[in-house]
Amino acid sequence: MGRLFGTDGVRGVANADLTAELALGLSVAAAHVLAEAGTFEGHRPTAVVGRDPRASGEFLEAAVVAGLASAGVDVLRVGVLPTPAVAHLTGVLGADLGVMLSASHNAMPDNGIKFFARGGHKLADELEDKIEAVYEEHRTGAPWERPTGAGVGRVRDYNEGFDTYVAHLIAVLPNRLDGLKVVLDEAHGAAARVSPEAFARAGAEVVTIGAEPDGLNINDGCGSTHLELLKAAVVEHGADLGIAHDGDADRCLAVDAAGNEVDGDQILAVLALAMREAGTLRGDTVVATVMSNLGFKLAMEREGLNLVQTAVGDRYVLESMKENGYALGGEQSGHVIVLDHATTGDGTLTGLMLAARVAATGKSLADLAGVMERLPQILINVKDVDKSRVTTSGELAAAVIEAERELGSTGRVLLRSSGTEPLVRVMVEAADIEQARAVAQRLADVVKSALG
Repeated sequence: MGRLFGTDGVRGVANADLTAELALGLSVAAAHVLAEAGTFEGHRPTAVVGRDPRASGEFLEAAVVAGLASAGVDVLRVGVLPTPAVAHLTGVLGADLGVMLSASHNAMPDNGIKFFARGGHKLADELEDKIEAVYEEHRTGAPWERPTGAGVGRVRDYNEGFDTYVAHLIAVLPNRLDGLKVVLDEAHGAAARVSPEAFARAGAEVVTIGAEPDGLNINDGCGSTHLELLKAAVVEHGADLGIAHDGDADRCLAVDAAGNEVDGDQILAVLALAMREAGTLRGDTVVATVMSNLGFKLAMEREGLNLVQTAVGDRYVLESMKENGYALGGEQSGHVIVLDHATTGDGTLTGLMLAARVAATGKSLADLAGVMERLPQILINVKDVDKSRVTTSGELAAAVIEAERELGSTGRVLLRSSGTEPLVRVMVEAADIEQARAVAQRLADVVKSALG
């Protein structure tokens, strides 16, 4: 797997890359690293552990719980809940560590481990590096220091987590959703119970699809990576809007009443204007990544709002927000962070706030999303190449310079290696889609020849 930690925890094919032994070892290593960092000083440590419905999550959860308890950490097992719910519960319960087992939007054979620090925030890069180093040290022979007797951790189920999280979502909504009809696609994932319950309690009429997880069908032709079923269902039921989550519900995409996609950039734009109106958009600033559509940047400029752009990954958006005190940030993919109410991307919260804006204004989602015009954007994933050389290849750099010269000020080029998959992403924007497609394909060919 190379470096274990990617941009969003440790991820791989369950029981091949991500084994029970690895899950157990990383959990023990995390406990030792946090203990050395003084996180557990003066008290008995506690961890919150949750998962999405993948079949492999059952044995991986058992391994994580065993690892933590063997290291002297008490475990609150919250079961199947979204990633942001585990982060929230880690914070409100005063836990020292949170662990989520999920591979997010990936297909069912994959799974992953995400760690949260005290307060429900993702671990800093240096802590992840330390956990990986300690894990490798002990994997190759150095014995663990293990507590015995009353020193071992205790494990109990924390069934109150569901209601605690849903109550939090309802409490932070600016207004109710009475009169709205909403279709929810839960991707047969972690929010299959949470999201419909939250929308119903908020007053919406709810239609659900993709809400029958069986451990094998997560993200299978549904959810935020496959919007076709949601688009059809919104039109069929005459709904005001549709909301799609991914497997762990840390992201949200939407569909308007006519069945048109509303992506993360458009959602950010709608929420930015709502929060400015409410006086909660600190610094009149939104944080997004370099992958955001150029149309989003132009819309923010037109509305008099500031845009700060970061590297791709919601963790980098969050770092910028925390460092500078900003309240709203996110990604085109639908990771939206409302920092006053969540410590990570929260798809259910995002969907609720978007629906609340529709209800409050009386405008359609299409009208609200029309604040920005998406410029044509072509994204090509180039597989089976050495992604580590994407920033050092002279041939590739020359091709990018030539493409940028051709596009001028009406477009842009972005090449980056994926943080979670073995591929290079080629993204090109232009006022004309055919030009964007031609330039993107030409660059993809160069990536293949230069890095293949």
